[in-house]
Amino acid sequence: QVQLVESGGGLVQPGGSLRLSCAASGDISGINVWSWYRQGPGRQRAAREWVASIRADGNLNYASSVRGRFTISRNDAKNTVFLQMNSLKFEDTAVYFCTLVRSGVHVSWGQGTHVNVSS
Repeated sequence: QVQLVESGGGLVQPGGSLRLSCAASGDISGINVWSWYRQGPGRQRAAREWVASIRADGNLNYASSVRGRFTISRNDAKNTVFLQMNSLKFEDTAVYFCTLVRSGVHVSWGQGTHVNVSS
């Protein structure tokens, strides 16, 4: 069983920055990919948008909508993954979730952290 707890969300003005954290506990052996997704206002869970991923080998991938503005990183000693978000836009407003993938299966999702970009 893997538990994920996200934090770091909040209210920020356009152009501002936030740093999200996702702390994992439990059995994370064999995890291949750590990812961030987001669910915009009024969107269903099935419509969650993939944002960024970091693989076990350190390979990074980003959605085109956030590339160059967001940075994903990981602290293996603390079993924590981060999402540094800069130059935030109104359309970045969403609930951000982290998830872990083992052998192609999402083994756990966090409860989400709210990001509200508003002036």
